[in-house]
Amino acid sequence: MLLTLVFAYLLVTIVIGLWAAKRVKNTADFAVAGRHLPLVMIITTTFATWFGSETVLGIPARFVDGGLNSVVEDPFGAGFCLILVGMFFAGKLYRMTLLTISDYFRARYGRVVEVACSVIIILSYLGWVSAQVTALGLVFNLLSGDTISVPMGMVIGTASILAYTLFGGMWSVAVTDFIQMIILVVGLLIIAVFASQMAGGADKVIDLASNRELFKFLPEPSLHEIVFFIGAAVTMMLGSIPQQDVFQRVMSAKDVKAATRGPVIGGICYILFAFVPMFLVVSALIIMPEKAGALLADDPQKVLPTLVLEHMPFAMQVLFFGALLSAIKSCASATLLAPSVTFTENIWRQFKPRMGDREELRDMRITVLVFSACVCAYAIAMRGTSIYEMVSSAYQVTLVGAFVPLAAGLFWKHATTQGAVFSIVLGLLAWLLFMATDAGEVFPAQLAGLIAAVVGMVLGSLGPQAVRNQHNAHVLAR
Repeated sequence: MLLTLVFAYLLVTIVIGLWAAKRVKNTADFAVAGRHLPLVMIITTTFATWFGSETVLGIPARFVDGGLNSVVEDPFGAGFCLILVGMFFAGKLYRMTLLTISDYFRARYGRVVEVACSVIIILSYLGWVSAQVTALGLVFNLLSGDTISVPMGMVIGTASILAYTLFGGMWSVAVTDFIQMIILVVGLLIIAVFASQMAGGADKVIDLASNRELFKFLPEPSLHEIVFFIGAAVTMMLGSIPQQDVFQRVMSAKDVKAATRGPVIGGICYILFAFVPMFLVVSALIIMPEKAGALLADDPQKVLPTLVLEHMPFAMQVLFFGALLSAIKSCASATLLAPSVTFTENIWRQFKPRMGDREELRDMRITVLVFSACVCAYAIAMRGTSIYEMVSSAYQVTLVGAFVPLAAGLFWKHATTQGAVFSIVLGLLAWLLFMATDAGEVFPAQLAGLIAAVVGMVLGSLGPQAVRNQHNAHVLAR
């Protein structure tokens, strides 16, 4: 019965998404919803982009293992990313009326940087979308009692998201996000109240978390702990800023006020509401201590689904899996759309410069389909990898390769194309070097890459000018 209701819910979201798809007439409608979304929908769609499988399943698992210190990357880094976007980046980018974030790189630095950053951004989505697909496979496997295998669940889940994203683009994503976030928030809050009653009260849950020192946030006062803490914090906080899905939400706003305020409010809501799944998993330690202990040792991501399936009434099960599917589908639909639009607009168009709007819209849809198949295959191949790790590792490549050129281009007038190229090359090389050697155990690879990217931007931009000035001074002296 529960599985039947889940499939019915999937069907309803597909119908809603296809209804919203009727508004898609051109590439602007498909990519940025024609820039017509009001503030409330910008809030819900930015919140929905972040609130995915890692928030419901991954973050709680890490929280009970290492406390708040172990989840600095997400939700804290992820939430502050949206706040920073709204405060410093959204206004500047919105006024440029671009279709993709890579359009900015072309306008500021030229084609080479545009293509390089596009490839970096597209690759970063493999891990993120795969995490959502993995979670869908896990949900179908649990609900069917192993009748549906995890890989088959991944295929079913991918197909359900693809059904409306393929036709409706950003319009379908925004409308379904709005509805799914209402279900998510209401469902998880009701379950949290019910779980606290089962655990003997919210105060007992909080006391247990406090006794286990789970609220400890700051790292130990040692250089090694501090640099790795900073490395984790900046991974999503800065690495997510040059992402197409965030940019799409900014550009989909109907005015600059919605574009700037929406991400800030969405980021604050995300940080606050991410504590609900953490509360639930600590409740599970009280309600089913032996089972929870065994699952934490074997597969921590199953703690919450098991709590709901084995200890809560049918109505709570419907609410939980409805909320979980809402989180996963809203996040996955956004992250399927973003790299597909980027590929078509900033890479494929290079080979078809005279492509018309109707042809480009068709190619965007074909790319969504192909990328979905690639993601599903990648997720199946990566079975066994932590959902949290899949998501966090996805942002490292954009942190070291795309963030510095974006920030420098917007806020430093001396940034040049050569500086951007140096930044991308040095950032990626340093990151890969630390990842491939023991140096990454001493100093975080993503932080080393970020520092190298900053150095590359400064040297590449100011170096040639300094050489010219020295040459001119030498000529004048003669």
